[in-house]
Amino acid sequence: MAELVRVAVDAMGGDNAPYVTVKGAVDAIKESDSLKVFLVGKEDAVNAELSKYDYDKARIEVVNATEVIEMAEPPVMAIRTKKDSSIVKAMYMVNHGEADAYVSAGSTGATLVGGQVIVGRLKGVDRAPLAPLIPTEKGSSLLIDCGANVDARSNHLVQFAKMGTVYMENVMGIKNPTVGIVNIGAEEEKGNALVKETFPLLKNCPDINFIGSVEARDIPAGGADIIVCEAFTGNVILKMYEGVAKSMMHVIKKGLMSNLKTKIGALLIKDDLKKSLADYSMDQYGGAPMLGLKGLVVKTHGSANDIEVKNSILQCVTFTQQKISEKISEKISE
Repeated sequence: MAELVRVAVDAMGGDNAPYVTVKGAVDAIKESDSLKVFLVGKEDAVNAELSKYDYDKARIEVVNATEVIEMAEPPVMAIRTKKDSSIVKAMYMVNHGEADAYVSAGSTGATLVGGQVIVGRLKGVDRAPLAPLIPTEKGSSLLIDCGANVDARSNHLVQFAKMGTVYMENVMGIKNPTVGIVNIGAEEEKGNALVKETFPLLKNCPDINFIGSVEARDIPAGGADIIVCEAFTGNVILKMYEGVAKSMMHVIKKGLMSNLKTKIGALLIKDDLKKSLADYSMDQYGGAPMLGLKGLVVKTHGSANDIEVKNSILQCVTFTQQKISEKISEKISE
């Protein structure tokens, strides 16, 4: 039997913890034989949830943590003072080599700070970006950065492109993935100072497949495999994506339920519609990995359901088995 990938899950993180974190962990080990999960959190609450399920007890272990870092807490202070929190203890498990990866739906700020300070960046990596997969007409694209570095510089964006290339080649199996920089037009001379400074650097980078500017309207169509931007722009894109998807669901449901004719039509297309919408759901991709760290850190939505948590845990298997951190280190050092 192959060596198990060990994932430390912040069991107390997110709006619906520990229910969704525990269920997601149980479903993950049932789907993959390559996993061992550590549920880090208040053991009484975690064990109470675990008691509801039948599972391989050798592959889920509860690690007690008496504190919880709340969403609104200042992240730096929380990391420093709440040493027995589920976030800090889980991250130190990665730091000490007791776990290969960390997954949390909890505080984004604490996860970002802990990733940099506790897990640590790889040698040569200037900034560690958050990089979620987003659905497109062609499958998916990697949005990098979506929330970690709002004041990134041009050399950071070049590193993001290189790290994203490694991820898409080895995790998603896309050979020579295309890279585009988010811009307000297709012309090279357009954009703000950061984009104008970064464009020629990406253009002259021999180890990425740079195709130029990508406008926001081209992203859902799959304009590039890797969408490069600083975190302010990336976060706006991500939140707009999520908001439009939710609004469209409401509009479709309202239209299908408007009269008897549309209700009959809805019944006829129900299964096909569900499949199409599932293909365009962000839940299927799991969370956003922080690329460029010594160990894998995955941040999923605070409102994540058990499916998203499960897929966030499962993505750690591919990331670890493909040695993404080692390959990123090699790419950056070239």
